[in-house]
Amino acid sequence: MNSDRYAALSATEMADLLASRAITPTELAEAALARIAETDGAIHAFLHVDADGALRQAHEADERIDRGECRSRLDGIPVALKDNISTRDQPTTCGSRILEGYLPPYDATVTRRLHAAGAVIVGKTNLDEFAMGSSTEFSAFGPTRNPRDVSRVPGGSSGGSGAAVASGQVPIAFGSDTGGSVRLPASFCGVVGLKPTYGRVSRYGLVAYGSSLDQIGPLARTVEDCATALTAIAGHDPHDATTLPGPVPTFERASESRLDGLRIGVPREYFGEGIDAGVAASIERSIDRLHRLGASIHDVSLPHTRYALAAYYVIAPAEASANLARYDGVKYGLSQRGGRDLWTMVSESRAAGFGPEVLRRIMIGTYALSSGYYDAYYVKAQKVRSLVRADFDTVFESVDLLATPTCPTVAFRFGERTSDPYSMYLADVLTVTLNCAGLPGLVVPADEVDRLPVGLQLIGPALGEPLLFRVADALERMA
Repeated sequence: MNSDRYAALSATEMADLLASRAITPTELAEAALARIAETDGAIHAFLHVDADGALRQAHEADERIDRGECRSRLDGIPVALKDNISTRDQPTTCGSRILEGYLPPYDATVTRRLHAAGAVIVGKTNLDEFAMGSSTEFSAFGPTRNPRDVSRVPGGSSGGSGAAVASGQVPIAFGSDTGGSVRLPASFCGVVGLKPTYGRVSRYGLVAYGSSLDQIGPLARTVEDCATALTAIAGHDPHDATTLPGPVPTFERASESRLDGLRIGVPREYFGEGIDAGVAASIERSIDRLHRLGASIHDVSLPHTRYALAAYYVIAPAEASANLARYDGVKYGLSQRGGRDLWTMVSESRAAGFGPEVLRRIMIGTYALSSGYYDAYYVKAQKVRSLVRADFDTVFESVDLLATPTCPTVAFRFGERTSDPYSMYLADVLTVTLNCAGLPGLVVPADEVDRLPVGLQLIGPALGEPLLFRVADALERMA
């Protein structure tokens, strides 16, 4: 298959071609590998490409489909995984020198479920080291560039996954979202991205950053592709006690093209100081389209939003400080064994293995958890988190979902914010609230500003993904 033709196809279109026997999984895998070879030198979306493994998986899918035993709509479809999702047959480095070459002894639950669905995992995508960043500039193995403009960042920390989809390398890629890390790349790269309800998708095998905030989610070319991807990975997992019990719906394409009777809230706090005028105008146009589709639009307030970013940047580093304490140069990963004693070895291993942003967040988190400061910082941040969650509970009594910008700006230029951590953290100001509250957020392309994508963020109540897909699908049909 011609790689340009391949790049233009959604996963749904690929599945239809496979069902009609117009193409084979092996041809799709070959086209994906060719597309990666042609484009990845410019954007560096991948840290590892498993060509042999992809072709082997595709051949197995060929045989299943020939026997009439197609496993799912993802059977034979090329996908990619962010390189903090464990894969026992491919390295999992988290974009860090401290895990360079690490091969996990087990698959993450998401990896296992994708294999069970028949998806062809072609490789592992780039990320900010240990998912700590908003631009994918903090990978130890070099940054990822935005396919829409290679002078700009793709967002982070799942920038490799966003760029892989936007460049046509794969129709679906998976990332993790701790404070916006799926949604920012979706917005900056002009693709669809979902942060599911906390507990909707298993975290087993996801290398932990902030355990009470992390959630794996898909990035895709279309809303339907995103829904198909969530169907494959969602559900209770006995290996993860935080996963939610009960059956998981099939997130199918909505049949309605109208949104009559739907109440959509627009929180005024998301349009305040710092929002680029072009971004705000683009989102307003998308909200107007929702109104023309039949939804009623309501001004609402989430008064504690202004405190969420500060609370997040206490809670997330505190959890990171605890989670990353296991990297000691003894059990696995980089080890500097020339030290005179154990503590010297641990210190030197971490200094050599962790990059500056990871070290910064570990230090912030360790300070916030230290004796004498725990109540003043960590406990207070958790109280703010409860207030943020209560704001959402209150507002969802009067509206069905919320529509907001994803980021105050379009994709910024490389190096523009790396020397100023505070300005980099501000990229997350409109996304961290959902992680604090455990709610789902779906980003869909809204419009463009100066030929750069802008993403509309749709926020639903817990387990509100079906409604988010319905609304996003209606918008996509209208485009």
